[in-house]
Amino acid sequence: MENLSLKATAIGSLPHDNPDEALKLVFDNFSDIPFWPQLANVHRFEDMIIQYNQGIPGIRFDGENEKFYCDTLSDKFFEELEEFFLDYEAIIGQKNYENIDKYAITPPYSSAFEKFSEKLENYKFAKGHVTGPFTWGTSLCDIEGNCSFYDETYREVLIKGITLKAVWQILQFRAKNPEITPIIFIDEPVLSQYGTSAFVTVQRSDLVSALAEISGVIKDFGALSAVHCCGKADWSLLIDAGVDIINLDAYNYAQSLSVYADKIGEFLQNGGYIAWGMVPTLDKTALEGVTLDVLMKKFDKAVACLQYKGINPNLIYKQSLITPACGAGGLNKELAQKAMFLTGAFADNVAKKYEVL
Repeated sequence: MENLSLKATAIGSLPHDNPDEALKLVFDNFSDIPFWPQLANVHRFEDMIIQYNQGIPGIRFDGENEKFYCDTLSDKFFEELEEFFLDYEAIIGQKNYENIDKYAITPPYSSAFEKFSEKLENYKFAKGHVTGPFTWGTSLCDIEGNCSFYDETYREVLIKGITLKAVWQILQFRAKNPEITPIIFIDEPVLSQYGTSAFVTVQRSDLVSALAEISGVIKDFGALSAVHCCGKADWSLLIDAGVDIINLDAYNYAQSLSVYADKIGEFLQNGGYIAWGMVPTLDKTALEGVTLDVLMKKFDKAVACLQYKGINPNLIYKQSLITPACGAGGLNKELAQKAMFLTGAFADNVAKKYEVL
């Protein structure tokens, strides 16, 4: 596999209402690791909490209230559940892809994926993404408002559903380019709330197990697994789950890594990557004023924090990627364009400064 050092990619969402325009922005700025964009302004079903509902057993749409919910009690659900587990075993266990398209991501759940895949012939990497089980499972509720993550049976559906969505993307990328290495990001913004009073009953072991299962299958299919969280988090949890890449909002929370310096150092030594979310997409005012010089100073400070804890900075540079802090879907087009340009330009500048090829 080609070296990933200080290459740039981005988190999924963009504000565009035209897939072609969004894809041009992606391919113009991310020549190493392009990503397919989530475009909720094309259709609201492209929102990260809704985008992966397609084909998952028990998910219903309440047309009157225009919202999705999960049904875990009806006979229809149990019929769907049996078929789903049979599909999972065939696809994941037996590598029989006859039914994989039942778990595709097609319009209106994605307007850009197919067009994106068609452009991958000459790329060595491509980034896909899924919503993580904790974020999805604490947002998708039953008809009475109970979070689906707390239902053990439905949590298993979410984990396996996410896994099938990831595998479908990997197979689609490889169908266009057999030599490509897919990188699948598991987006877990709610992970920053783990340990707070809102989720006091959530067990660490359940989160590690869920992420480990998804990550393990992604890697078994020859892809790299990543977890994105745009707040402070227990980063050791992700290392214990066996992911290849940890992605954080490094503009605001880079120093939170130093709390876990021993584990981070071991993670990097074992080939893991930190994807530094340096461009502040969650703060419009900060983004309007930020420059490459500001980003460089912040990055150097973040590296110095880990160096102080005993991690060789050359190892950090070698095992780093660059991304925005989070998605750009909440920005206007002009700011989104600035964020994408800055991400690519900053990665190039850091690679040149530290002679990482």
